[in-house]
Amino acid sequence: MKHPLDEEQARALGACVAAGGVAVFPADTVYGLACDPENPAAVARLYALKGRPPEKPAAVMFFDLGVWGDFGGLLPGGVTLLLPNPQRRFPLACTNAPETLGLRVPFLAPVGRPVLQSSANLAGGPDARRLDEVPASIRAGADLVLDGGELPGTPSTVVDLRRYDAGGAWRIVRQGAVDADEVAAALR
Repeated sequence: MKHPLDEEQARALGACVAAGGVAVFPADTVYGLACDPENPAAVARLYALKGRPPEKPAAVMFFDLGVWGDFGGLLPGGVTLLLPNPQRRFPLACTNAPETLGLRVPFLAPVGRPVLQSSANLAGGPDARRLDEVPASIRAGADLVLDGGELPGTPSTVVDLRRYDAGGAWRIVRQGAVDADEVAAALR
């Protein structure tokens, strides 16, 4: 699979995030915004660029499976998994429910660090499939803007796995790039 984010862009994204910046980048689904998930000022800027209320959660994107595992083959891929977070890691990603972590592992070149990510649109607005569909105000306010060409254009499927370990319960919160049958097959 061709990555919409090449290795040079991945290094630039990692450097921007490490410096406290906010970046527009091509994910494997739609264009996204990224920042350091542990930098309050960067997270506040990302939310302000989107016009997103701070109590709405965002996911933390990792670029390798590491300790997460592949969840039956769902990762990497077009899903965001809601997982139990008893250690309350990355509390800025979900201030109103720190016991939950939104986890995303995309098909992208490795950035070298996790990032807080959200789609590069105004809150409630359409997802951007091409860079020119990212609102001009977001592109102008970002510290780095990366073009990955045209993307599939369907956001990730959000799957709630917070009760999965206690009996196999799961549910789709938002249908997106991966259909329910594929999720069900992976979690069997």
